[in-house]
Amino acid sequence: MSRHAQRYDSGKRVLDVIVAAVGLVLATPILTAVALAVLVTMGRPVLFRQARPGRHGRLFRLVKFRSMTIGGEDGAPANDAARLTRFGRWLRTTSLDELPQLWNVLRGEMSLVGPRPLLPAYLTRYTPEQFHRHDVRPGITGLQQVYGRNALTWEERFELDVRYVRTRSLRLDLRILARTVYTVLRREGITATGAATAHEYLGLPELASAGTGPARAGHRT
Repeated sequence: MSRHAQRYDSGKRVLDVIVAAVGLVLATPILTAVALAVLVTMGRPVLFRQARPGRHGRLFRLVKFRSMTIGGEDGAPANDAARLTRFGRWLRTTSLDELPQLWNVLRGEMSLVGPRPLLPAYLTRYTPEQFHRHDVRPGITGLQQVYGRNALTWEERFELDVRYVRTRSLRLDLRILARTVYTVLRREGITATGAATAHEYLGLPELASAGTGPARAGHRT
């Protein structure tokens, strides 16, 4: 790693810690209100926790506010469309469900800006080029989040992820953070066409052609 890259990574980590710590303090009233609303509308647990790959593919526990019910009727598995509640859909459109991830940032598992952490099952489906998205810490927001989010194809999303990894800079991070505010306010690209959340990434073209329906239960992004 070059000296410039080391300075950038160190500076970015300092920025992450400061913004995450201040954000958690300032957002305490919002976090409390959302937690109570989730508790009233969906019950426990309030938080959604799931293993996700971080830098170099190492797993960590991502935290979000829960936006879906646990299962279908009588506790049977159900797809995301059936499990997503009205309040949960609102949480996702406002991106308030992502706020607890400031804790992941504070712990050093995530960054404010970087490729979104996806599912561990996808690790074996990436091409060598796509796997470069794991050269950096995953982020709460990133290049793909401000240029289409779930409305993009998987190929377009991974292309933006790798482009970020190769061109990342403090200036680019600040531009992404500023544009994220605009994207959240406009509520753009929240869901993929024909899906409650996002389609599953199947990797190889021959697998993708076999099924491109909505992600199964638990395949959230």
